[in-house]
Amino acid sequence: MDNEDKAVLRARDFVSSLVLMAVSVFFLWRTSFITLWGQNRAGVRDLEWFSSAAIVPLGIFTALLLLSIALLVKSIQDGGAERALGAAGIGWNPVEARRFGTIAVILFFYIAALVPRVDFLISSALLISTLIHGFHGGHGRRMWLAAAVITAPGLYALIAHFPRAEWNAHSDDWVALTVYVLFTLYVIWRRRAEPLRVAIPVIAIVAPLLLILAMAYGFRQNVPARGGLIFKQIEYQYFVNIRPLWNS
Repeated sequence: MDNEDKAVLRARDFVSSLVLMAVSVFFLWRTSFITLWGQNRAGVRDLEWFSSAAIVPLGIFTALLLLSIALLVKSIQDGGAERALGAAGIGWNPVEARRFGTIAVILFFYIAALVPRVDFLISSALLISTLIHGFHGGHGRRMWLAAAVITAPGLYALIAHFPRAEWNAHSDDWVALTVYVLFTLYVIWRRRAEPLRVAIPVIAIVAPLLLILAMAYGFRQNVPARGGLIFKQIEYQYFVNIRPLWNS
């Protein structure tokens, strides 16, 4: 096989890997609707995990996703992405690809893993912090760090509380909160000579707090992960202590 044929093959691998990743993610999402750990009915668990219908599709499409990721990485390393995107008239820029790829990873774990399961304030504060620190200034290592920081609690939320029946658990809240606190301390230390050392945690906390208060009590909209670690306390204080003052 000459270099030209190899380049064409790698370009096809690049496109195929993207299609396989999309298919895998879609069916993993649909699998999340199937009960995995069973349900408690009158104190009796009616299903063990090894009897769940979710085991087979979960294993198949997780393996397919991992293989498609490996194929994607290999095709990019061998120039398949550059060939495929160049043929489509888009072009290939490694710096922009890194920026786009890390942002895609951050948004995926935020939307698919954290928002449905983790307290909205915690997950949004983590998102804002990673985006500002990771992409302000265009530093490549910060981009990878930002993606890794939000991937860690996102993976835990998916693994520990994948089915909907587990979305109100709080262990993933604590994991995300711990990651956020440690990352914020790191950002403050790294940017100790910059005004952003104060601006990042302030924006990360105030912005989602105002948004969720407006959603819940201004526009009366549903809030993601309403039973989350922090919002549950806000809701309790509102109905028990604040609202009675207004009514009186």
